[in-house]
Amino acid sequence: MNGVTARYLARRLLAAVGVLWAAFTVSFVVLYLLPGDPVATMASGGLDGEPLPPEQLDALRARYGLDQPVLVQYGQRLLAALTGDFGTSIQNGQDVRGAILDALPPTLQISVAGLLVAVLFGGTVALVATYTRAPWLRQLLMALPSLAVSLPVFWVGLMLVQVFAFGFHLLPSVGANGAAALVLPAVTLGLPTGALVAQVLAKSLSQALGEPYVTTARAKGVGRAGIHLRHALRNAALPALTVLGYVVGNLLAGSVVVETVFTRPGLGRLTVAAVGVQDIPVVQGIVVFAAAVFVLVNLAVDLIYPLLDPRIGAIS
Repeated sequence: MNGVTARYLARRLLAAVGVLWAAFTVSFVVLYLLPGDPVATMASGGLDGEPLPPEQLDALRARYGLDQPVLVQYGQRLLAALTGDFGTSIQNGQDVRGAILDALPPTLQISVAGLLVAVLFGGTVALVATYTRAPWLRQLLMALPSLAVSLPVFWVGLMLVQVFAFGFHLLPSVGANGAAALVLPAVTLGLPTGALVAQVLAKSLSQALGEPYVTTARAKGVGRAGIHLRHALRNAALPALTVLGYVVGNLLAGSVVVETVFTRPGLGRLTVAAVGVQDIPVVQGIVVFAAAVFVLVNLAVDLIYPLLDPRIGAIS
């Protein structure tokens, strides 16, 4: 590793740390400024249907550190977060890290399935749109991504449920049992993300097909399919890597809506429940976890990109 590449990686690592700190700080400030008292919300009604007395509410606030000055709370939470400790849920007393890990597998399942749908949909649209010689088909396919991006995720999910679950009775509308229950959520999550992939890849392919090496390949007798798949696609895929972090962010954000629409367990449902009762430790833990995933994916792209294109490390 030369000095230029080392400086490039060091800057990316510092930027990743800065993003995590900013996500933690912004989430703390926003949650602190929310109106209402999370302890009072949790304890409203008590065990016997009556509100808890003030001294018990004060004891609960002290238990969760909510009686401390805001800067003290911030410092304590930041130091604990550095060790991966986000405290316990105000709602049920469960460890936040454990709650996130318990909810992660179902979300990871639909996210991976949604990513596969996005890559297949986006890649197919981009390849066919730049390969076909029919102007009407090219224009139609190039217009699809813009349409798909503009559609709200919840509306796509409801329409798919209406048609394939209630209309044709082909797929279940709710639940998380079996592979069939994964199809509609994955398609709902993957279509908008795939539209983004199609937009970026189609533009990159169009530019790559105009490069001199493509003209050289044609002169050597390489067929259109070979030029598309072996030459243009390989180079056009590099810019598409830059949107990978945004794609992961879309999948995580979309999971909140998708899990709600299809009544699936996961981080999305956990987030909605935590926000509803102002469960600050859980909400902050999920925000920082999502930011960490986003940062790690972008950092991985930053580390891989100079290996695929050494010019990136040289000019950064």
